[in-house]
Amino acid sequence: PFTPKARIDWDTFREVIHVFSRMLDNVVELNGLPLPEQRHEIEYKRRHGMGFLGLGSALSLLNMTYDSPAAVAFTDEVSKTIAVESYRTGIELAIEKGPAPIFNDTFTYRGTTRTARAWWVDSEYMKRIWAVEPHLRDLALQHGSRYTHATSIAPTGTIALTINNNVSNGIEPSFTHKYTRNVIKEGKKSKVAVDVYSYEMLLYKHIFGTDDVPSTFSTTDNVSALSHVDIQAAAQYWCDSSISKTINVPSDTKFEEVKDLYTYAYRKGLKGCTTFRFNPATLQGVLVKADDLE
Repeated sequence: PFTPKARIDWDTFREVIHVFSRMLDNVVELNGLPLPEQRHEIEYKRRHGMGFLGLGSALSLLNMTYDSPAAVAFTDEVSKTIAVESYRTGIELAIEKGPAPIFNDTFTYRGTTRTARAWWVDSEYMKRIWAVEPHLRDLALQHGSRYTHATSIAPTGTIALTINNNVSNGIEPSFTHKYTRNVIKEGKKSKVAVDVYSYEMLLYKHIFGTDDVPSTFSTTDNVSALSHVDIQAAAQYWCDSSISKTINVPSDTKFEEVKDLYTYAYRKGLKGCTTFRFNPATLQGVLVKADDLE
């Protein structure tokens, strides 16, 4: 990491996606949902939503700034790889175990009756998958898929902190490299303030022995609001379900700037756009920076 030789191991990444897709499919069998209507819904479509975390940290390890064209291209490649490999596995599972039951039913839309499988194969989203792997289309038309939806991007705030030594959450940049997090601890009735350091800062210090991280280490402080939109647009293109993204805007941001931000998000075709502006009057929030408190 942090050198010109830094790269992502795409072969291992694809293998993880294949294994994870099978695991998520098995979750359907063990869903434990309380209502029969809920169980029917998940078993009928077998949809799941694989996402990812650590994008911001990965960009730092790869010497990319979050608001660079290279970062947007990398985000597109990561999201595309997840989508394509998820459906490659979904079709394989359909051949092995059978497709989601919905694929065997027929539906009428605007006077045309077709199988759900045919409607799905010709959907605008799935055409993006076939454009990358054309041979999968014929297999999907013949066998269907084990699940109707495969990708979503969640906030992953807690798991990014808990099991990944505070890598950046979701598709966000790191909040900052040192901050205070209000957490609930066992035996305590109220939240406790805990100092937290970013994964990339700790790793950089471990390797080079200094807290002074390079300028390529992006945080919410040095990333423009429009760059957040560009990253979300790149990730969203390959996401066939929901996507979570928060744009941290400074407390002194003007109304017109926020208005322009939402207009830009609309032009980029975002499914949704969320902004967060710290309110010093209430001092609320899970993540708190010392400068904001001052």
